[in-house]
Amino acid sequence: MRLVLFTALAMLAFAGNSLLCRHALTATAIDPASFATLRIVSGAIALLLIVGLRDRALPRAGSWTSALALAVYAIAFSFAYASLTAATGALVLFGAVQVTMIAYGRWRGERFSAPQAIGFVVALAGLVGLMLPGLAAPPLTASALMIAAGIAWGAYTVLGKGAGEPLAVNAGNFARAAAFAALASLATISHLDLDRAGVVDAVLSGALTSGVGYAIWYAALRDLDVTRAAVSQLSVPVIAALGGIALLGEAPTLRLALASVAILGGIALVVVPRRAQLAPPRPDGDQTVPM
Repeated sequence: MRLVLFTALAMLAFAGNSLLCRHALTATAIDPASFATLRIVSGAIALLLIVGLRDRALPRAGSWTSALALAVYAIAFSFAYASLTAATGALVLFGAVQVTMIAYGRWRGERFSAPQAIGFVVALAGLVGLMLPGLAAPPLTASALMIAAGIAWGAYTVLGKGAGEPLAVNAGNFARAAAFAALASLATISHLDLDRAGVVDAVLSGALTSGVGYAIWYAALRDLDVTRAAVSQLSVPVIAALGGIALLGEAPTLRLALASVAILGGIALVVVPRRAQLAPPRPDGDQTVPM
């Protein structure tokens, strides 16, 4: 139950992050670099406060490698969504995430069982069915940026598996990533543009759906292999689409309902362990992906 709860909360946070970013870059005046920087800085402050109040000491966890992956993801994500539609961006982003994480998992020796393979194909087909019919030819530069964001997010997830205590690790990563984000803002200072609504979106995205959400995701990663972690994230575009209906006034469609069933059903085949997999691992069989 802990694994299911943490994974579900993390997916909700990721979807909330997409909705906040989408709203900020289309309905407010904030520029992409400022959004990314405020997102990372507010996430760092929130996590450092939480860890400091709990442990009465600043964390020494995290790494510059993870921080760089986090910064590349956040910055590329923001700039890409300034030009891509929501559907195109989600398809490119999560396609890159799946390829990155599953390729790494297979390189580490993970393999699909037959039900898992079927589940992955069904989930991916549902995602394509939801996104593809409304796609326009995306700009090449923006698409490349979103692919970079997906690869970076996949790397950040892989690096987070077994990295240590989730809150402290994410606090350290966010604090370090703020330096990279600040450099991006300085490089684009001629395009600086802020307004209250955009700042609020960025701070909520950083402190809540990024900072706390990523800490929850790192906690879930302790019990997920890389393949299951990758496929679980296929649910995020569906959740984000449902959020768009509830919060942004978008109209529901039969296609969305059918795609949701396919994606969530496929994820269940991949993520829910078979009875044989519920037994404790043998003493000579490490079930985690070492870092």
